[in-house]
Amino acid sequence: MKENSVSTKKIQWRKLLPVFLSFVVMGFVDIIGVATEYIKHDFEVSNFVAQFLPMMVLLWFFVLSVPVGILQDKVGKRNMLNAGMIIQALGLGLPFLHYSFGMMFASFTLLGIGNTIIQVSANPLLQDVSPPEKLASYLSTSQFIKSIISFAGPLIATFMAVRFGDWRLVLAVYSITSVLATVWLAATPIEESKPDRKPATFRSCFSLLKNRFVALMTLSIFLIVGAEVSMNTNIANILIAKFDLVLEKAAIGISVFFAGEMLARLGGAIILNWIKPRSFLLLIAVISLLGVAGVLLAPTYSIGFVCIFIIGLGAGSMFPVIFSLALEKIPTRANEISGLLIMAVSGGAFVPPLVGFVSTVISPVASIGVIACCLLYILWVSFYVRRN
Repeated sequence: MKENSVSTKKIQWRKLLPVFLSFVVMGFVDIIGVATEYIKHDFEVSNFVAQFLPMMVLLWFFVLSVPVGILQDKVGKRNMLNAGMIIQALGLGLPFLHYSFGMMFASFTLLGIGNTIIQVSANPLLQDVSPPEKLASYLSTSQFIKSIISFAGPLIATFMAVRFGDWRLVLAVYSITSVLATVWLAATPIEESKPDRKPATFRSCFSLLKNRFVALMTLSIFLIVGAEVSMNTNIANILIAKFDLVLEKAAIGISVFFAGEMLARLGGAIILNWIKPRSFLLLIAVISLLGVAGVLLAPTYSIGFVCIFIIGLGAGSMFPVIFSLALEKIPTRANEISGLLIMAVSGGAFVPPLVGFVSTVISPVASIGVIACCLLYILWVSFYVRRN
């Protein structure tokens, strides 16, 4: 296998920066939350029907992640990443050709396909331009960058709606930025690692799940993404049931959770320069579980908000840490591992319905137990990776 030259050279920012910009583009997908609300209002559809829009995005993570990982093993990570950003740009531009509910389905479909490709390709490409000892830190930095965009998206959409009378202008900004990011990355020479083995296949990709470590990391991504999405979609309901809050006040809990995740990813990018990822995973798993216990025991909603922030503080860095551990285990199979792990992002589509089921059958407060189970698994995995 040809060694990645970045391990023996100083950090090359001219290569890092365009790759980091692809994580900005990656964060554009989270606009689907606020966009769904605007679309529901514009076309007067029910909440049930409107929820099929974000599903059109999440579906492609499950369907395409592994095929993309296999294909990029043949055509290269940078080429696949550029293709993903262009597909996403096209999807973001469709509503300006014709604004209809059907066209938004097509738009969200291309957004999901493009973003799936971006997520599969960007992480292993970042590995190629990062010193090995900096990979976990840089992955955390990239997720912090993505979380800033996720946080800012609804604010930009609201500004466009108030200032210019059209929320869709945020999609135009995102589309143009995606194209510019593609041009910059295409103009940046990057020497990709090319392992000395046969190209990946579906069989070789899924055979990696026979590796206990890879299988555990894949399930970890499935559960942590599921827990994060469940917090996003259910925490307001939990606060209403526990503290009898009005929706407007309970919804603040969502922003508090995202604030905790943002700080976690910024802090993780710094801390991982000195603490090994295996030890850090144990620490943040404990922190997140303490936050869950705090929400259950909190006597007031103010303390509940603090505990929600603590959950975000713990959960925010789990994805990049788990991703880096998986890539570190078998770096020569980075494309296939990336495909498996991004496929596991579909946990965000499967865990929340379970949380909703428990909320309906038992109680909203009891539903946080599902989130706790996801985090308990991460705690167990953190002990496992320290031993292996």
